[in-house]
Amino acid sequence: MTSSQTQDISTPEQVASPTVSPPENSDAIKQAKMEEAAIASLLQQIRQKSSEYHISSADLLEITVYREQELDRIVRVSQNGALSLPLIGNVKVGGLSLAEAESMVADKLKDFLVNPQVTIFIKEYGNKKIFVLGEVVKPGSFEFPPESHLTVLEAVSMAGGFTQVAARDRTKIIRTMPDGRSQSLMVEVSAITVRGEKHRDLPLEPNDVVYVPQSFF
Repeated sequence: MTSSQTQDISTPEQVASPTVSPPENSDAIKQAKMEEAAIASLLQQIRQKSSEYHISSADLLEITVYREQELDRIVRVSQNGALSLPLIGNVKVGGLSLAEAESMVADKLKDFLVNPQVTIFIKEYGNKKIFVLGEVVKPGSFEFPPESHLTVLEAVSMAGGFTQVAARDRTKIIRTMPDGRSQSLMVEVSAITVRGEKHRDLPLEPNDVVYVPQSFF
C-alpha cells in the first residue's frame, strides 16, 4: 500500500463519530414562540378592524363577481364616494362597510344575473396608515405622511418612543404581501442609534405593522 493510499483511509471511530450540536437556549426559544403568538394575535385584530372598515374616497377596490370574470374590476372610489361598474353604472359606496357594499352591488346585479355573488377587497387605502404596536408609549395606528417616506424609528417616535422594557433590537416590520402572506423584517435599532448605520432604518410602506416585543432578560 502506498503512502497516498494510507492517507485516504479513515478509522471506524472517525466515521462513526457523531456531530455534537450546541445546547439550545430554551429561554430564547420560549421568547421567540411568545413573540410569534403575540404577532399572530395583533394581525388578527388588525384584520378584524379591517373587516369593520367603512369605504372612503380614494380607496382602491378589487371587485369580483363569482363566475362572471368579465365583470371583475379594480376601481378607485371617487371624491364623492362613488364608482362605476359594468351593467349597473355609478354606485355610491362611500361610508358603507365592505359587507354592505357587496350586498348593494349584488342587489343591483340581480336585474342582470341569477344570484350574483360579489366580493370586494381593499387593495389600497385612500387614507393610508401604519401601525406601531407592542412596547411603545402610545401604541396605535398613525396616518402615513402623503408624498413622503417614513422610517421605523420615525414611526416609533410618532408612538411616543420605546418603553423601558422594550427589546429594541428585536423590533420587527410585519408587511402583508400581495398574495396575503405576512413578511417579517428584523430591525436592529442599536445598529442605527449607536453604530450610526442609518441604512438599517428601513422605510415603511402603507399598512405596515411595526412591532416592538418585550425584553424578558
